[in-house]
Amino acid sequence: MIRTRSTLALLAALAVAGTVQAQPAAPKAAAPAAAPAAAAPAGKALYPQAQFDFMLKERLAQGAPDTPELRNAIREELNTRELLVREAKKANLDKNADVKNQMDLAGQTVLVRAYVTDWLKKNPIPESELRKEYEAIKAQMGDKEYKVKHILVDKEDEAKDIIAQLQKGAKFDELAKARSKDPGSKDRGGDLDWNAPGGFVKPFSDAMVATPKGKFTAQPVQTQFGYHVILVEDIRDAKVPPFDEVKPQLAQRAQAAYLDKYFKELRAKGGV
Repeated sequence: MIRTRSTLALLAALAVAGTVQAQPAAPKAAAPAAAPAAAAPAGKALYPQAQFDFMLKERLAQGAPDTPELRNAIREELNTRELLVREAKKANLDKNADVKNQMDLAGQTVLVRAYVTDWLKKNPIPESELRKEYEAIKAQMGDKEYKVKHILVDKEDEAKDIIAQLQKGAKFDELAKARSKDPGSKDRGGDLDWNAPGGFVKPFSDAMVATPKGKFTAQPVQTQFGYHVILVEDIRDAKVPPFDEVKPQLAQRAQAAYLDKYFKELRAKGGV
């Protein structure tokens, strides 16, 4: 409960999220492309061919192989849908106010999604902005990471007592398990693992950076969560994924901000 948004974790998560498996290179003498799977003999089709083509395209885009079984499954699904729609209309459900509202909202959702996709294509995020965000995150992280443990208590006197015991040779892990009120770390002896300074609230990170490797804070460190005794176990150079590795995820976050700004402008113009 002492962390702010971890900038290091953010870039690391972006890098992991952006990782894709490399595609194998095509052989020099590639075999002729296989023809689309032949459709099995079909019964009566109750749906427009355009619906079949669209659904097949979606399934293939999701990674499904183009097989007769897939085509038959789509055909059966579309026929079943149409039959169910006919039965629903016989029951006058299409005239039900709640159902009509849901149908209208579903139609809006499709149209909005298509418009937003088109808008993003026409309003790409400048790479200069992505690099600016990347550099801002790097600067917030700093060039070092710290492996720390801490003991969190409610009162300053408690923290001072813990420091006194540590100075007499008490084990940090044992005191953390016995006295820390941080549920996320106490059972691990107060271990918070590796973090950049930007991953913690400022009083904590300032004290952490000022404490030498292998030492604990000589005075309690107060934050909004209580009083901390901090042990800096190790320090290393920060590991930051390269820009190109996290660029797609930075772009996705920037697009969200662009869209939010655009939506606000639309609401303002619409008087809402």
